[in-house]
Amino acid sequence: MKPINTQRRRLMQAAAATGLAASGGSALAQVFEFKPHQRYPDPAVQILDPSFAKYRIYSSTVEQVASGMRWAEGPVYFPEGGYLLWSDIPNNRIMKYSERDGSVSVFRANANYANGNTRDRQGRLLTCEHSVTRRVTRTERDGSITVLADSFEGKRLNAPNDIVVKSDDSVWFTDPLFGINGEWEGSRAKSEQAGTHVYRIAPDGRISAVITDLVNPNGLAFSPDEKHLYVVEWKPTPNRSIWRYDVGSDGVSLTNKTKLIDATDQGALDGFRVDRDGNLWCGWGSNGALAAEPVQMNGRAVYPLKGQPEDLDGVRVFSPQGKPLAHIRLPERCANLCFGGPKNNRLYMTSSHSVYALYVEAHGAV
Repeated sequence: MKPINTQRRRLMQAAAATGLAASGGSALAQVFEFKPHQRYPDPAVQILDPSFAKYRIYSSTVEQVASGMRWAEGPVYFPEGGYLLWSDIPNNRIMKYSERDGSVSVFRANANYANGNTRDRQGRLLTCEHSVTRRVTRTERDGSITVLADSFEGKRLNAPNDIVVKSDDSVWFTDPLFGINGEWEGSRAKSEQAGTHVYRIAPDGRISAVITDLVNPNGLAFSPDEKHLYVVEWKPTPNRSIWRYDVGSDGVSLTNKTKLIDATDQGALDGFRVDRDGNLWCGWGSNGALAAEPVQMNGRAVYPLKGQPEDLDGVRVFSPQGKPLAHIRLPERCANLCFGGPKNNRLYMTSSHSVYALYVEAHGAV
């Protein structure tokens, strides 16, 4: 019998050659081999504060469940069917991973460059189509699509990015410029809005701009008690940050804007989720900033990235007070994540070309 690692390598090579993702779905990008750590506890889970130890499962390791995407984003888990959906933005599709048989398939092709996804309180898929259509949609149980928002004050939205649903059934989403800034994740277009806002869709369908002073807001989430709203500001201030807002008793008004997390180590905040204890699990990677001076490489003066980008890839966990608790190292930059699995304690991490998973002793807040 051939060693397992040799068999897996040949499997991955065959998958890449035939255009299949590692778990059987069609691939439109490179399929990357991943070798999990053999030793327990997994050294990929780096504890930065002893208080995180209770969330680590001693005998759980990071696993790769899919590969072959160009930019994986927007994961959402459906417990009723035991499957995960996520966006592969440049390939203009939504993918599906089944926990029941390990298969990976295309859930929706021509997905209007879908980015963020979530479930509403009735278990229906909500999607941010961040280019071309530039709208927020709901997929009904019969498969039909309802448009929830595509304009504000008579002008088209920019590029809906990430989305969350509050317990009162209101839908909150961010609207930066990413989907219309170029041709990689959609089609270049002019913004019609005066700024990049965070919007709220009331249960009756009315749309309001609830935050108007952030430059390219990105990921967002509520605290477990919904007394706070957290929003990523992508534009450096001077670094990418997470701002915390107090939510008023009316469930709509936001006050006391406070910077909770500042990515000071050339880190790039993107999407994130909150667990039941209020900790923030954040997609993490390099912000792409260049060093001030070049280095000599093969006779050329090259400007490298600042810091050590490979040490940033993964998930950074923070306490509700913004204290770093842990870093989950991945071989690729993590753009977004969600909790899933039958017990809501499996962390799914959409990371560039692949999707990774890790069982933890934490549970998603929603």
